[in-house]
Amino acid sequence: PSPCFSPSPSIMWFVYVVRCADGTLYTGIAKDVARRVKEHNCNDVLGASYTCGRRPVTLVYTEAVETRSAAAKREYQIKHMTRQRKDGLLKAGLN
Repeated sequence: PSPCFSPSPSIMWFVYVVRCADGTLYTGIAKDVARRVKEHNCNDVLGASYTCGRRPVTLVYTEAVETRSAAAKREYQIKHMTRQRKDGLLKAGLN
């Protein structure tokens, strides 16, 4: 198997933030954050188009939630934060 894919089971959903090589932040949701970060870094098909040209990405924040719906709502909240608020969230280390 490819080193970019190593499935690990996850019970809940996670909201995650990665820092791209250009310093921008990308927020997403996944059940397996490690796999998803590898996809952002290694796969042009499964990785987000936003991160494709901004590799490598580094995981900087995760937040566990119980359902996909809750993850999507939290993702929406984080994506609509100002950069200053996002930086505060990351510094607070609320993960």
